[in-house]
Amino acid sequence: MNVKADRASATRESILATAERLFAEHGVHVVSNRHISEAAGQGNNAAVNYHFGTKADLVRAIVRKHAGPMERLRAELVEAIDGEGDLRDWVACLVRPSTSHLRELGAPTWFARFSAQVMTDPALRAIIAEESLSSPALARAVEGLNRYLDGLPPEVRAERLDMARQLMIHMTAERERALAEATATPRASWDDAGTGLIDAITGLLLAPVSGQDVS
Repeated sequence: MNVKADRASATRESILATAERLFAEHGVHVVSNRHISEAAGQGNNAAVNYHFGTKADLVRAIVRKHAGPMERLRAELVEAIDGEGDLRDWVACLVRPSTSHLRELGAPTWFARFSAQVMTDPALRAIIAEESLSSPALARAVEGLNRYLDGLPPEVRAERLDMARQLMIHMTAERERALAEATATPRASWDDAGTGLIDAITGLLLAPVSGQDVS
């Protein structure tokens, strides 16, 4: 790789890291591409547009930057179960890749808060959904999970999986925010936080359905 290519790669990484931090702290629509370029130390205010195009393209690039490591972590978990896990094992396949990735990033991190901010916008939320659909390990985890949820009415299953998704997104974001502000957290580590989420989501999925027998 030549010097020009090295410089371009370093610029892209700087823009990605800066955009992720600013989006996490302030929200996606509040932060302009010009603001990102300036904060990343780029003399050219059009640097974001040049390297990434639209804001949606930039958001997608940030999502993909983290999706790779999390996909590898999830694939390892799914392979370890080898199709024989119980419900809690499959829930762990959904939770652990996120909490383990945040642990491995070291402090400080912004990805959990970035994800929570993106999920508030319907158009940008679709980007995360599209990237998730391209994950083979996630598809296998959801398939394994659904085998234990056959007794739930379809609408209840959809509702509870949405609840689980909201818990994962917002509880990790809240922990990340607390760590950034040096305030107390309910759990001592990301691994412990993952355990708490797995316990809670497993209980949520197994909760009785009012007025129906799903046993």
